[in-house]
Amino acid sequence: MSSQVKVAAVHAAPVFLDRAATTAKALSIIREAAHAGASLIAFPETYIPAFPVWAALWAPIENHDLFVLMAEQSVSITGPEIAAIRNEARLLGVTVSIGISESSPASVGLIWNSNVLIGPDGGILNHHRKLVPTFYEKLVWAAGDGAGLRVVDTPAGRVGNLICGENTNPLARYTLMAQAEQIHISSWPPMWPTRRPGNGGNFNNVAANRIRASAHSFEAKSFGIITAGYMDKAMRDFLIVRDPGVTDVIDRTQRAVSFFVDPTGEVLGETLQDEEGIAYAEFDLQRCIEPKQFHDVVGYYNRFDVFDLSINRKRLVPATFIDAPLAPDRSAERVQQAELKSDHD
Repeated sequence: MSSQVKVAAVHAAPVFLDRAATTAKALSIIREAAHAGASLIAFPETYIPAFPVWAALWAPIENHDLFVLMAEQSVSITGPEIAAIRNEARLLGVTVSIGISESSPASVGLIWNSNVLIGPDGGILNHHRKLVPTFYEKLVWAAGDGAGLRVVDTPAGRVGNLICGENTNPLARYTLMAQAEQIHISSWPPMWPTRRPGNGGNFNNVAANRIRASAHSFEAKSFGIITAGYMDKAMRDFLIVRDPGVTDVIDRTQRAVSFFVDPTGEVLGETLQDEEGIAYAEFDLQRCIEPKQFHDVVGYYNRFDVFDLSINRKRLVPATFIDAPLAPDRSAERVQQAELKSDHD
């Protein structure tokens, strides 16, 4: 494995709430990034079919139709959308990390905020469901589990992923650090309104994401890919046509930024915020080693006799079915016995 890798952070809008069209756009982006030499391509949070920003804009009683549409356009892990992305990754020989709103085989209204990491052979390397939906996301998505808290080997290095606010959870982050993570992908929405603009106290999404990404990379001594969604005109128009009263909130809320950080927490490579595109960076994975001399929080710079962390990585399911074995079909035997009895009579 070469220590030099080229990576891509996708800073793009979905085709809003259209999983088929968004999947087609994702395939085109994967081709573009692969042709530019990227071996690892990371998409934003729930790129397919969209991030449900409406949960921040209107009360739940106003959003029932949007929840139904979101559920209908969510993606099955075994569905054609993931199959198409797996096939494209295989054809191009690249690793793809993509955020999806995931549907469930157990309920037509159960959806998760998930991330899928696909290897260059088209195999699913990791499937993570966001542990806890953040703030108003709780009105849309169910809580996930620890099954996807994994760092996996790829040709680009050892890759881990956390979704949005999970990057504020020190135990989730430490779980990935303890698996020799070299590249940490954090995926984010296009905007994060928490208050009406002009009243002060709004969440500074740009500063917060930079702090969290840099903190993780500094502590883990890993590289960071920060990939954020983008709100295009079609998405903005959809929301404003529905309610022109949200125009000020949408237009005056900071747009998220896609960028990269090195193992010291410094920004490197390209940065995108106000235009759609693909950002690129070159990582030298050998740079993950030297800083471990200073602080290796999963090695000598810790006290495992004082601290003890256990992680449950069991996939949660709503029910376990234990079926009795089917009784053997004895109809042929009964017919034969009847025939013998008839002959005897």
